[in-house]
Amino acid sequence: MISRNKIELGFFFITGIFIIIILRLLQLQMIDGDKYRKLSESNRLKILFTPAPRGIIYDRNGVPLVKNIPLYSVYMMYDPAKNQDLGEIASLVGMDRQEIEARLNKKDNSPFVPVKLRQGLSFQEVARIEARRSDFPELFIQTDVGREYTFGKVGAHVIGYLGKMTPAQAGSPELSNLPPETLIGQWGVEALYDSHLRGVAGGKVIEVDALGREQRFIQERPAIRGKDVTLSIDISMQKAVEDAFGEKAGALVALKVDTGEVLALESMPSFNPNMFAHGIAYSDWKSLMDDKRKPMMNRALQSQYPPGSTFKVVMVVAGLEEAVITPDTKVTCTGGINYGKWTFGCWRKGGHGVVTLHRAIRESCDVYFYELGKKLGIDGIYKYATALGFGSDTGLGLQKERPGLIPNTEWKMAKRGGGWYLGETLNASIGQGYVAVTPIQLALVMATVSNGGRVLQPTLIKDPKEIHVRSKIDLKPETLRLLMDGLSAVVNEEGGTARVVSSSLVKIGGKTGTAQVVSKNKASSGERFQDHAWFVAVAPVENPEVAVAVFVEHGMHGGSAAGPIAKKSIEAYYTNKKKAEQALKTAAPDKTIQVQKDIVN
Repeated sequence: MISRNKIELGFFFITGIFIIIILRLLQLQMIDGDKYRKLSESNRLKILFTPAPRGIIYDRNGVPLVKNIPLYSVYMMYDPAKNQDLGEIASLVGMDRQEIEARLNKKDNSPFVPVKLRQGLSFQEVARIEARRSDFPELFIQTDVGREYTFGKVGAHVIGYLGKMTPAQAGSPELSNLPPETLIGQWGVEALYDSHLRGVAGGKVIEVDALGREQRFIQERPAIRGKDVTLSIDISMQKAVEDAFGEKAGALVALKVDTGEVLALESMPSFNPNMFAHGIAYSDWKSLMDDKRKPMMNRALQSQYPPGSTFKVVMVVAGLEEAVITPDTKVTCTGGINYGKWTFGCWRKGGHGVVTLHRAIRESCDVYFYELGKKLGIDGIYKYATALGFGSDTGLGLQKERPGLIPNTEWKMAKRGGGWYLGETLNASIGQGYVAVTPIQLALVMATVSNGGRVLQPTLIKDPKEIHVRSKIDLKPETLRLLMDGLSAVVNEEGGTARVVSSSLVKIGGKTGTAQVVSKNKASSGERFQDHAWFVAVAPVENPEVAVAVFVEHGMHGGSAAGPIAKKSIEAYYTNKKKAEQALKTAAPDKTIQVQKDIVN
């Protein structure tokens, strides 16, 4: 007969087992239910993101500057519960096992979403992986949307490139909902108009069997293509500029004077954005960063130097507006002026003799502008230089601009803790000393004096709906007429400092400039001690449409080094403009873009 103690012990034993089973069921269903549900679903569901075709970027004549291309990528459905041979997979896809493990073990990976292992596969690599699909059903190939930059280096600093999101970008509210590994604009127009160009990615939820074969679509959302952008730049003008620069370093900016449209913005040396199309290799990136010529620097916006004699444009405007000179004001140039123990020389050692305003502009007489600077004073110079657009960024927004520097007495006291000296005014009068500007600022100033005094915000969009006028300076028509006559003389009259720029295609006006690198009393040799060359231009000078600024590092003479580049850019613009106008008159509407493509070839 079974004792009462044994019955009670058996009861408690059985009750304990039931309690353990119930607790385990509670754990599986309530505590770990989501975990196992996801593991179960991941065995039969696969979520794929469908990339949105990115909008196309066109130049002002309808020439496509980029095109979308198929980009083959290999993805993996990772299941930590399964025994997946990562070593063999690494060998098959051409990666290190450690790199694959790092990708698979990211914290934000989802069991539903495949992990991209590698992108930019060749056709041979795709064929090799597809041939082993039965051995590795967790692997599959997907076609993403890549980018090809049609003109390579030409216009690279404007167009920019795509790249993977940085951790900081991935955490921003605007980009947080994008699929992993999405390529976004990281530079140039690709970045500036990224949200416009990007479009909206689609997605698919697919049921798969144990071998990874697709069984049926459960849900699908189509991708929405990005919007196109038509830029203000003329790619044939850009190409002419790059060809004209050759191996020289420098920058060119060309603006439409009535709208602020950027017709050309070139920085040399350039880089090939196609290097970034599939994800740039570290060695290539390091090579770009270590290059002493700094190809990734946008010199049009980020290089600031003394403007040299191109600053005399400001001096002419200030002198005439303040009525401290007239067209007939005479100055005798003997080769320089003395101030205390210092001599401020003219570029022509023997002097120019007696000069008036027109000849002073045409032959760039430094002594004339020294005397003008004495009358204006540095604060008078500052007033007009800043009103015309110097001393602050232009608002283009492409990359961070340097603001340049226009000094005055207040600045000198705040930054240098001392008073202002006349010798410093004399230096500023010919664009030397503390004065510093960027190429885009100089182009903007030339546009301002060409359009009657409106300081426009430059834009990269063709035919902008709204023209942004940042400020306005009221200039007398006589001031502008006398200035344009002088600029015309520089190029088109005997004795002008830029006769080489004279064109049979369009009448150009301009001003040469030299930015001093080292003091003239210091004996130095080698290219890095040679002066920089500037040239500013407007065309046609009788009714300006285009304003151009060119900067050539260590080019020495503005007329011979920078002037011909400005001439070629202007001639390219007008040649292409005439061809485009003729093409529009004669071509059928559906053939217009093809005709425009032919123009750049």
